Amino acid sequence: MAKRSALRGYLLEEALAWLLRHSGYRLLVDYRQDDAELVGSGGALRVRGRGAVHQVDVLGEFAFTPAFSLPVRLFLEAKHYSTPCELEVVRNAHGVLHDVNENFMSHAGTRPRRRYQYTYALFSANGFTQSAQQYALAHQISLVDLSGESFTWLRNAIRIAAASLYSAQNAHAVARFPVTWMRKVLREALGTWPTGVPPLPVDTSAEQFKAAASVILAQFVDTLEQHAAAELLLGFPAAPFILPLVAEDQEQFLSYAEQCPDHAVRLRRSGQAATAEWTLSPREDEDAYRLAFKLPEHIEVWISGIEEKERQRILDIKQQFLSNITIYRMNGSSVRAYQLNYEPSELRPSPDEGQ
Repeated sequence: MAKRSALRGYLLEEALAWLLRHSGYRLLVDYRQDDAELVGSGGALRVRGRGAVHQVDVLGEFAFTPAFSLPVRLFLEAKHYSTPCELEVVRNAHGVLHDVNENFMSHAGTRPRRRYQYTYALFSANGFTQSAQQYALAHQISLVDLSGESFTWLRNAIRIAAASLYSAQNAHAVARFPVTWMRKVLREALGTWPTGVPPLPVDTSAEQFKAAASVILAQFVDTLEQHAAAELLLGFPAAPFILPLVAEDQEQFLSYAEQCPDHAVRLRRSGQAATAEWTLSPREDEDAYRLAFKLPEHIEVWISGIEEKERQRILDIKQQFLSNITIYRMNGSSVRAYQLNYEPSELRPSPDEGQ
């Protein structure tokens, strides 16, 4: 039987794949999409490493190759524990990442072979421990904290659905939860299953459980779609972390960004230490759109560590890490790039800014 925390994690991963559906990544769900790098086993997807094959629940491939880089693939893993995600999870991510990126050896013959740069993003509904953050920073594992107020609706929806699925598996004596079937159902309902890839022939023989779970999953999908205007954008600053940017209304952001793909923004911070959140809006028209995000907890703790230095430290973070943020977004089959700039004039203290 699946634990409640595991069910919450599965649902969170599929919800994130949906929220990130326009972020420039396409899902890889079947080994036949790349049988040189991927392995299929019992409906699960695995990636070949140098020393082992590694199961991956959500794997994305970036739509274009950055300059001076290999094509990029992203492991997306999500944890929805009741406590902060600990070091062991991040250490495992590093081990997987190191092994798959080492999987390129000389082989007989002259046939060219593609190679990829695998990256890892670990999402947590309740943040990360200090040791996990330090380890991730040292080994370039992206940590995304979803404990902020902007994600309350998502965490609540997942808790409700996971609790119902847990009760259903117990009521119908399901010995092994059909995770692959559940992912297939959600991806087809949410439209995240890749176009042109045949559905996997997976099902569950527990018919009564299937009927009950199908209703629960349909309700979960309906809750997500009620927030269709909300979108999770990935912001890439000149920093050792990524920014999960929550758009209150994606159409407002897109309308402005399409007209001004390179524009100046204002940044504001509210709250203290681990509870702090930031908002980003256009400098010339602050009501045009708003994006919300959280910085890594260790940065927020440093900012709030000495009260009399907090204002200056906020400005230092803006200048050193947030002065240029790039967002990639799919528009049909093409990729758009938007540049959000915190300009030098904005780096000087002003009467209405600092928090």
